[in-house]
Amino acid sequence: VQLQASGGGLVQAGGSLRLSCAASGRTFSSYYMGWFRQAPGREREFVATMIRSTYYADSVKGRFTISRDNAKNTVYLQMNSVKPEDTAVYYCAAAPTYYSTTYYYTPAAYDIWGQGTLVTVSS
Repeated sequence: VQLQASGGGLVQAGGSLRLSCAASGRTFSSYYMGWFRQAPGREREFVATMIRSTYYADSVKGRFTISRDNAKNTVYLQMNSVKPEDTAVYYCAAAPTYYSTTYYYTPAAYDIWGQGTLVTVSS
């Protein structure tokens, strides 16, 4: 499967943005999907993932929502009440469902990555 992220842009603090990640291939449902982000000078960090349930980083819990539409081969990240510290390049990632999910919050748990989409939040 290949991933293509989109939907990034400039948004004011307190606003909303929805990121999309379109997957190619017919086996999308056989992957669990996640979102990570990387701010300048910082390591890539976990944002959200959807396995049998949904998991979020504490920094986005209650503001961001991950969802997927298997019919459209797409995973979404709805970002509400954004903050300047949410500014980063956002990456979607995928891993086959037979992979271990113990470390779902680490980039190493995923082996397929999209190209990233930049989100800039102005104060």
